[in-house]
Amino acid sequence: MEIHVYDTYVRAKDGHIMHFDVFTSVKDEEKAVEYAKQWLASIGEEDAVVTNKECRFCHSQSAPDDVVEAINKDGYFIYKMEGCK
Repeated sequence: MEIHVYDTYVRAKDGHIMHFDVFTSVKDEEKAVEYAKQWLASIGEEDAVVTNKECRFCHSQSAPDDVVEAINKDGYFIYKMEGCK
């Protein structure tokens, strides 16, 4: 499966920056922003500001099986990088 990667930076409640990627099967910025908001709400950061300024398309690539499974189940996969819980 080819996935689309959206590079995302948001400010957490305590002020630190969270850096993560949103992986989706559909190249759609609005959906990527929606998925980022869903994930942030699931970790208690529902007030974080996420727009297409903070969540931008980066590139497309193939995905490993565990990522494909998550995307098929939830519509997206979050790849946590810096400052994520």
